Amino acid sequence: MGKTALVTGSSRGIGAAAARRLAADGWDVCVHYNESEAAARALARELGVPAIRADVADPAQVKDLFAAVGPVDLLVCNAGEARYGLLTDTGEDAWRHTLAVNTDGAYRCCREAIPHMVRQKAGCIVLVSSVWGLYGASCEAAYSASKAALIGLGKALAKELGPSGVRVNCVCPGVIDTDMLAQFDQADRQDLVDRTPLGRLGKPEDVAALIAFLASDDASFITGQIIGCDGAFGL
Repeated sequence: MGKTALVTGSSRGIGAAAARRLAADGWDVCVHYNESEAAARALARELGVPAIRADVADPAQVKDLFAAVGPVDLLVCNAGEARYGLLTDTGEDAWRHTLAVNTDGAYRCCREAIPHMVRQKAGCIVLVSSVWGLYGASCEAAYSASKAALIGLGKALAKELGPSGVRVNCVCPGVIDTDMLAQFDQADRQDLVDRTPLGRLGKPEDVAALIAFLASDDASFITGQIIGCDGAFGL
């Protein structure tokens, strides 16, 4: 019997690339989505796996998600939303929703996944943060705060779950060529490339490869780490 991996927010971008890579590595993958149903179902057909909808900002829907998926051996908390604008223009509802998806969603998914992992004395959690969680971004205060919280969560859970043989790591992608860059014009995109020492935007597959490594036996002694995948953008 194979091992089960749940990748939240896996209809497109980094999540879809991670689902493909993990499936290629032999994981029984479950595709999760909230709004992008067509993309999620297309990926699920491609991989021959189920696609399940749930809003991770809703505790009841997260419980239903795990009831449908069953016990997972690998949880990749990737679901998230971007939020752009000055802090003074960010209303209470917008602020809370960003944290509800990006931070609270990860908390809820971890809470559901952990008991099985502890019982079997094995498991892996990968939290997908961001370079902005490390350094912050102007006009992205809500997003930066939500992603910084994942870094603290990952460190705490690594200590909490280590005695049970469960590993927890956090990846911090840099500027990755996904739909989140749609708001940037060509000049802005070129500026981001110029600020990346490797001289290119990252690909979703770059991050997927890191996630797959952290989920593998080759990373069996790696936990509590905050690992960038950013082409040295943050240096």
